[in-house]
Amino acid sequence: MKVPTQPRGDARNAVDLARRTFFDRGEEPADLVSSLVLRSWQRCLTQGLDSHEARLVEPSNRDRLFESRERSAGLLDQAGGIMEHVFEQIRASGNMVILADSGGMILHCLGDPEFVDRAHRVALQPGACWDESVRGTNAIGTAIQEGRAVDIQGGEHFLESNGFLTCSAVPLFGARGEVVGVLDISGDARNYQRHTLGLVRLSAQLLEARLFEAEFAKAIRVAFHARPEYVGSLQEAVLAVNEDGCIVGANATARECLGACAGPSFGTLFKTTFGQVLDRAAATPGDLLKVELRSGDAVYMQVRGHRPLRVAVTPVITHAGEAARASTKAPSAGKAGITLDDLATGDPRLSLALDRARRVLGKDIPLLIQGESGVGKELFARAFHNSGPRSSGPFVALNCAAIPENLIESELFGYVGGAFTGARREGAVGKLQQAHEGTLFLDEIGDMPMGMQARLLRVLQERSVTPVGALKAIPVDISLVCATHRVLRDAVRQGLFREDLYYRVNSLTTTLPPLRERTDIRCIVNKLLAAETEELRRNAVSIGDEVMSFFEGYDWPGNVRQLQNVIRVAVALLDDDEDEIRPVHLPEDLFSTDPVDDGGDSVMRSAPGIAPAARPPAHAAG
Repeated sequence: MKVPTQPRGDARNAVDLARRTFFDRGEEPADLVSSLVLRSWQRCLTQGLDSHEARLVEPSNRDRLFESRERSAGLLDQAGGIMEHVFEQIRASGNMVILADSGGMILHCLGDPEFVDRAHRVALQPGACWDESVRGTNAIGTAIQEGRAVDIQGGEHFLESNGFLTCSAVPLFGARGEVVGVLDISGDARNYQRHTLGLVRLSAQLLEARLFEAEFAKAIRVAFHARPEYVGSLQEAVLAVNEDGCIVGANATARECLGACAGPSFGTLFKTTFGQVLDRAAATPGDLLKVELRSGDAVYMQVRGHRPLRVAVTPVITHAGEAARASTKAPSAGKAGITLDDLATGDPRLSLALDRARRVLGKDIPLLIQGESGVGKELFARAFHNSGPRSSGPFVALNCAAIPENLIESELFGYVGGAFTGARREGAVGKLQQAHEGTLFLDEIGDMPMGMQARLLRVLQERSVTPVGALKAIPVDISLVCATHRVLRDAVRQGLFREDLYYRVNSLTTTLPPLRERTDIRCIVNKLLAAETEELRRNAVSIGDEVMSFFEGYDWPGNVRQLQNVIRVAVALLDDDEDEIRPVHLPEDLFSTDPVDDGGDSVMRSAPGIAPAARPPAHAAG
């Protein structure tokens, strides 16, 4: 997927050069635009479009628009409230939220008046068709063609007349994998924001979930995920199954996990029958069930919707226990999970952090974990939970920076049925309530909106939570662990973080060192390598001396997360008969040049942050 780049400065110059190269000279621009944009430009030329033509496309007549809206009535019903919520987040920023049908016709839009006037000049309005064959490269039409999320910025649009636009679009998929529409945010290219596509993507996920629930409201639905805490979230996989066990619909996550669409039976995907699942679900309504896939992997499953009465109860499925009751709690992180002792690898600074954390276990003292991205703050939080008296309770994590402001309130506090347009009929339990008698981990708390900070402070003071739309507060008993890569004291001084909340979450602060400053890299590498080979059920693999020296000298801007990904790639690149990781197995982006020379021998070259003395020698390894 193309990483969005703001079309200013060097990036804008690159796009301008790409246009001259492609449209004026008829040559392919090398690395100046993404392959996605280049494919779209080529399709447009094949379809006979002229990039220089100031093409005016009149909106469809009223009857045709009415017919399209009638065909998409269900989509419009579910999208209205979500679009309003999204627009509230971008109001006064010179943007508009757009809903189009599967053919690219705009059905509905909400926008700032000053931008809407400009948009109408290029027919960016209800009734206009923005299919790629009509309007050239654009986020709506190109998202339909590519079947994935698309960012099109400024001059990346095929038609010069659309060059003032910045557009982020995500296709909406139905229960059988078909495109049913597109959700888009368009605005002035000068006001491009990097987070826009993420906002559209998350809103599209929410809309797809609403569409699925509406279509199969009277059907049996099974939601599942490999991680039990994700059941009930937007990341869950959902299947709609008829009484005969035939799958009649699957959401995007389920299709990705199983390749499942309408047709296959439940039993072809899982090591148990649909009837057995219904039996156990009838015995313990709302609970999570542990079920094995045919692949051997285990998932946690919840049955929803209307179910026929069944007689026999079979013991094939393992009950996940009271801690996994989806209606009230999130599953436990588990005693068998990693503990603080497991994190000890010999680094003095980390040892100090571990010792400080151990001293407050079970004492109801909020813990604040600081450190750069990728140092392992969530892993530390899980280990803290597993090491204390709440280890048998739920561990519930929420990344405050990953959820749009309009959704974080319902995620954190939950809501009652009918609390707002688009809300689930049965309501939803928030993270605070899910963490009852366990641990709530708020990652990137420094990015929490100010309004939510005030509500969180009240919860911590009163030890109760009031879901959105509810009249009665619900008592909660939680241990709070927070993490941030920011310096919260600075955020308080800048007015970005409440001082009273700062002192609430900052009872004990522990800072995790970046990987480049740790003395235990060799131990970390060996632990990560052992875990990766065990997961892949592969024989033991070692790290060559040359590679280990390189690891110890590298700057690791992505910290432990980056190291883990490097090891994962290296193991994947090993041949079946290889048992040692050499330079040739490392990802190329670690190097300033290709790590393999013309003769095929591995060559270690300079990487960012490596002093000359720390570089491995440039000769064949192993």
